[in-house]
Amino acid sequence: MFNRDRWREIIEVLTSNLFRTILTAFGVFWGILILIILLAAGKGLENGIKSGFGDIATNTMFMWTQTTTKEFQGLPKGRRFAFKIEDVASLKENIPNLRFITPRNQLGGFRGENNVVKGIKVGAFNVYGDYPEIIQQDPMAITLGRFINQADIDEKRKIAIIGEGVKTALYDKDEEVLGSFIKIQGVNFMVVGTYQKKNNNGNGEESQKEIFVPFTAFSQAFNKGNEVGRMAITANDGSSITSLKESIITLIKKNRKIHPEDDRAIGNFDLYQEFNRVESLFTAMRLIAYFVGILVLISGIIGVSNIMLIVVKERTKEIGIRRALGEGPWSIQLQILMESIFLTIISGMAGIIMGALFIFGVNSLLDAVGPVDMFLNPSVSLEVVLIALAILMVSGLLAGFIPAQSAIKVKPIDALRVE
Repeated sequence: MFNRDRWREIIEVLTSNLFRTILTAFGVFWGILILIILLAAGKGLENGIKSGFGDIATNTMFMWTQTTTKEFQGLPKGRRFAFKIEDVASLKENIPNLRFITPRNQLGGFRGENNVVKGIKVGAFNVYGDYPEIIQQDPMAITLGRFINQADIDEKRKIAIIGEGVKTALYDKDEEVLGSFIKIQGVNFMVVGTYQKKNNNGNGEESQKEIFVPFTAFSQAFNKGNEVGRMAITANDGSSITSLKESIITLIKKNRKIHPEDDRAIGNFDLYQEFNRVESLFTAMRLIAYFVGILVLISGIIGVSNIMLIVVKERTKEIGIRRALGEGPWSIQLQILMESIFLTIISGMAGIIMGALFIFGVNSLLDAVGPVDMFLNPSVSLEVVLIALAILMVSGLLAGFIPAQSAIKVKPIDALRVE
């Protein structure tokens, strides 16, 4: 394949009219650059939106009670109701393929009043009564101590795990946290751990201002009895929570005496469904990016093919002499194809390098100015680069095929007559 004279000839042909070659190569360069920038921008947007899901298990739905809108079994519409702890056991018993069913109660909320006291310091924080499984559904890093365990649930221990934001608000810099007590609506809880996690907006600030206590201790301390405010339900791998959602809601309606057609009584948020919508959106965006990039690339390839036709026309007499001296048609074709592929790959690689530098510059800018909402870490994978190289190879062959065929169709005697 390697022939020094052949490669010398390729270089001479492409540099004999350097300005024309550069203009021709620019079409391929620009097509690959546009393809890489579009894919990187799409990936950055995808990363930004997916970061909104945080580390929450995506095969999860959240369910809460609302107000009934239909009368049922002698009960009026407009009735408020609550889930019961027995509903958790009922779901585990009757709905297959559920991995976690975590009941939750909550104090505080958006713009809530001060509900936590530590010495002379007070603060308003969300306080959650949870089971240990919640850390599997909404992961967090335990930075000090431990999280809730089953013994805490069984013994109704009044312990608390606080976020780093709570620690900053209620404790002095060097103050001991573990073993200290905080007062939640007048009830003392001993702090046994601290955590840190990333919230849905990516900055992590609000998600550090939460307090987790055992569900049973919460119910006892704040007179919730067997009531449950909301549930987080995660399906097993291989089963989507979306496919189980209707059965889950139907069973809860039956347990709570809700009209089967009352679709507003139970609120829910299907994270799996939303995540799949996002996945579908970005799959479509990737296809559009490939489509637009390849169209731009095709225009560049047409330019390469046209210039190769001109080169063949200019070298008609040379080709005739080579044919008259006994050079075979395949050798002539190979020469034209190699010139086309070489020009395409060199210009395409320049586009890939420029695209990589552009992505590096954008990421450096993002690092300097800080996180940008809905846009994070634009990049392209090695797979994309390999696909681009494959496209370049095929494009080079296609760009050179017609000129190569044109070159061997000229009869030597006719080519020698050309002035």
